[in-house]
Amino acid sequence: MYAVIKTGGKQYRVEVGNKLKVETLSAEAGSEILLDQVLMVADGENIATGKPLLDQAKVNATVIGHGRHDKVRIFKLRRRKHYQKHQGHRQNYTEIQITGISA
Repeated sequence: MYAVIKTGGKQYRVEVGNKLKVETLSAEAGSEILLDQVLMVADGENIATGKPLLDQAKVNATVIGHGRHDKVRIFKLRRRKHYQKHQGHRQNYTEIQITGISA
């Protein structure tokens, strides 16, 4: 059984037991969260899709912790124009583990 959820402007295919890093959620580490923006639930041959969301479907997850991704280095250069720009970015994330899917 798997589901497609939407959180942080992105879509994720999740199964029970999956760990994934999503955009930052305001929840304490170790707490239970409920993801109610479910787009699709599939159980073998039975597939239920929403228009755009399923009303009764819920996905339960546990917050493992918060962190930051690796640094992404941005370097811009205009040749022969004496222009160089260095920049870096580290995106925050929340790591969650899926504990249950209910359709």
